[in-house]
Amino acid sequence: MSSNPSTSAGTGGPCGACKFLRRKCVVGCIFAPYFDSDQGAARFAAVHKVFGASNVSKLLLHVPVNKRLDAVVTICYEAQARIRDPVYGCVGHLFALQQQVANLQAELSYLQAHLATLEAPTPPLPTQPQAPLAEFSIANLPITSCFPSNYDLSVFFDPVMQSSTCPMQPIARQMDPPLQGASNVDDLHEVARELA
Repeated sequence: MSSNPSTSAGTGGPCGACKFLRRKCVVGCIFAPYFDSDQGAARFAAVHKVFGASNVSKLLLHVPVNKRLDAVVTICYEAQARIRDPVYGCVGHLFALQQQVANLQAELSYLQAHLATLEAPTPPLPTQPQAPLAEFSIANLPITSCFPSNYDLSVFFDPVMQSSTCPMQPIARQMDPPLQGASNVDDLHEVARELA
């Protein structure tokens, strides 16, 4: 596409539009400044197929001379887009570009947020003061007994009972039969006195 409107058909052969239309290119041809003889015919073919030569010439006559180049570029772009996509034309391409921009903006904002989290100083983890290790002591051991609660431990300390009773033998087992026959609280007290 030539950007110089002074180029005319008189300098060589016909312009690309006239070559495509197979007509003689006149001196005041409206297409000559914008469709050169080398590649203009291929570009004008799409314009002619979509818009028609007479419609484009009428359109360019209503556009000021200093804006015609922009109009021809726009017409060529729309014609090629309509050939590629007859339904949407350049609108489909613009929509695809807008989707691409939206996706890139979303990706950019995600990456900026991720970068901000990486650059932000991380607060130090709270360290709990550790208790100093205590020395091993019997006092630190939990209080548990290896004897069941029904064993009488007094036999370990009374020398008379040590000779008569085996220390590991439970004395409380003797309570079972009297408890079964006891019918009230007084009977229970009497059984407790006998055991003592």
